[in-house]
Amino acid sequence: MKLGKVEFCHCLQLIALFLCFSGMSQAELSRSRSKPYFQTGRSRTKRSWVWNQFFVLEEYMGSDPLYVGKLHSDVDKGDGSIKYILSGEGASSIFIIDENTGDIHATKRLDREEQAYYTLRAQALDRLTNKPVEPESEFVIKIQDINDNEPKFLDGPYTAGVPEMSPVGTSVVQVTATDADDPTYGNSARVVYSILQGQPYFSVEPKTGVIKTALPNMDREAKDQYLLVIQAKDMVGQNGGLSGTTSVTVTLTDVNDNPPRFPRSSYQYNVPESLPIASVVARIKAADADIGANAEMEYKIVDGDGLGIFKISVDKETQEGIITIQKELDFEAKTSYTLRIEAANKDADPRFLSLGPFSDTTTVKIIVEDVDEPPVFSSPLYPMEVSEATQVGNIIGTVAAHDPDSSNSPVRYSIDRNTDLERYFNIDANSGVITTAKSLDRETNAVHNITVLAMESQNPSQVGRGYVAITILDINDNAPEFAMDYETTVCENAQPGQVIQKISAVDKDEPSNGHQFYFSLTTDATNNHNFSLKDNKDNTASILTRRNGFRRQEQSVYYLPIFIVDSGSPSLSSTNTLTIRVCDCDADGIAQTCNAEAYVLPAGLSTGALIAILACVLTLLVLILLIVTMRRRKKEPLIFDEERDIRENIVRYDDEGGGEEDTEAFDMAALRNLNVIRDTKTRRDVTPEIQFLSRPAFKSIPDNVIFREFIWERLKEADVDPGAPPYDSLQTYAFEGNGSVAESLSSLDSISSNSDQNYDYLSDWGPRFKRLADMYGTGQESLYS
Repeated sequence: MKLGKVEFCHCLQLIALFLCFSGMSQAELSRSRSKPYFQTGRSRTKRSWVWNQFFVLEEYMGSDPLYVGKLHSDVDKGDGSIKYILSGEGASSIFIIDENTGDIHATKRLDREEQAYYTLRAQALDRLTNKPVEPESEFVIKIQDINDNEPKFLDGPYTAGVPEMSPVGTSVVQVTATDADDPTYGNSARVVYSILQGQPYFSVEPKTGVIKTALPNMDREAKDQYLLVIQAKDMVGQNGGLSGTTSVTVTLTDVNDNPPRFPRSSYQYNVPESLPIASVVARIKAADADIGANAEMEYKIVDGDGLGIFKISVDKETQEGIITIQKELDFEAKTSYTLRIEAANKDADPRFLSLGPFSDTTTVKIIVEDVDEPPVFSSPLYPMEVSEATQVGNIIGTVAAHDPDSSNSPVRYSIDRNTDLERYFNIDANSGVITTAKSLDRETNAVHNITVLAMESQNPSQVGRGYVAITILDINDNAPEFAMDYETTVCENAQPGQVIQKISAVDKDEPSNGHQFYFSLTTDATNNHNFSLKDNKDNTASILTRRNGFRRQEQSVYYLPIFIVDSGSPSLSSTNTLTIRVCDCDADGIAQTCNAEAYVLPAGLSTGALIAILACVLTLLVLILLIVTMRRRKKEPLIFDEERDIRENIVRYDDEGGGEEDTEAFDMAALRNLNVIRDTKTRRDVTPEIQFLSRPAFKSIPDNVIFREFIWERLKEADVDPGAPPYDSLQTYAFEGNGSVAESLSSLDSISSNSDQNYDYLSDWGPRFKRLADMYGTGQESLYS
């Protein structure tokens, strides 16, 4: 059907009118909320337009601007006198308005997820005066949602755990997907969940996303981990909806649903009988498919003949049962043991007790192996006693040891001499009888602890040790003596019967009933008139004076012999001398001075005379010190003045020895006579007590030995010479030995001789002999040229 120009114009008008009315329907008028509008010079009129909102579909993909709506004022008569202005969010950049018609278009694609609505302001102005004919009105352009966003799991991927053997419907974890579309408009944001992978073990609730178990009795020991894929789809899952997925890793956690079981019903272990106590005999382990705390074990010995010999404990790390020894093993006593051992879980789960007993038992047989053991003594310690008066060779006691092995080899005995360094005792190698080898002294060593070694005759490397404690019994073999060195004094004004000293005694012996000493004066001192002795009967005695008027100038010291007897059987005695000094005492009887020399001075000396004598003595001492000091300085030739040249030495050359190295001449005849005995010369400045050892006569021995002995003799003389300076260098070459082929090289001797010897070989001896070669190498003519 073809339309003419007139019909086409009418059609466009109808479309425009429809769009206008549709715009009006979208831009609802609300006069109820209108505000008064005042114009200058006019009466008050009511607002004739208030815009609420327009709706625009998001994600428009057309090439032309998207029509949004139309603004129209009642004042507009359609003559072009009114123009429309748009301001606010997106004005001019996103939304444009036709100022003549008020049509609003969107120039860009809109995304509701970026901005859901725009707030704009519309203004109608008089085109000529540019003044508003309507008050400014605010309206909203709301972006209508379309389903352009898929659901997303923001917290994915998920990991979760659920106990194994859980019943069907046990909740595992909840997953949540979010959709950026508008949840209030349509079904674009309404999500349902489904499981794509993980069936038939797990299921998911469509609306909540809760994942649950779907199969009973899932066993961790069979499979402990599952990977689930969960899908979330919008539009309530309808066709055309968008979807997103996430993964969920579900791990089955362990429960104690497996009892322990021993892999074998019996075990056998061989152990040597020499295994020390607390040693590990064996390790056994019951298998448990569970892990962690559900696999922790407890072991115990429930039966058998080794209950007291062995014990079992658990290794916390490996959950093994460790069997250890509690008592020593003896192959000769018992060769094998049988143990019944039970293993049980530490914590059983009551839900699974119906599966069977959560324990198991096994039998462990332990075979004891024979080991060649060292001899064993019948007693760990042998106490013995012997008197210190016993004779050498007397028997003290006997030790006994035997071979614990079935072979019962003979045993030989010996004493460990590290425990008997003085070798006081001997032992019979075959019988074990211990005898004395030396005289014993209890006061030196009261107890001897020795070690006896017992060795197998067939295998000496097997050595047993026994311990013997020998106590030495005391006899009365020590006489009593003073308990200390007494310093006894008596005052010159002492009265008769006065106690001047109390003495006691000691005895190295230790009688069983204790000491009892008896004191008395010796027979020679009984009748003395100076002192007496009183025995106090308590192992002490008192010394008393028998007269008064002791005088130091007459006798300053008295010696009093005291006789002491002990109570031993037989008793021993000793005589101890007490020294008593006479002293000058004060009024309280305290000694002031005990020197007797003051009384031998002449009675007529005054204090001044004594001071003069003392001054003279001091003067003599000073003179003696000065003389000694001067003599010492004379004997120190090495202390030189700073101005003195220490290189000024007088050297004598009176023999043909070492040339300028010689510092002392020697008697060559004496040196060459090897049979002459050199006399030792005593220095006059050395005290007679210091004697030099005479040197033995030289014998006919090789020259080099003779020369070495000669030098050593000279060196010894210098060492013992107290007047020799410490830096003296002894370099003596007076003695050259015998058989020298060089003889003398003296130039003086050569000139004086008429020898026809050829000296041309001197030029071959080097630059040191160049002078001699020039003198003798060319003959007599060159000498005087």
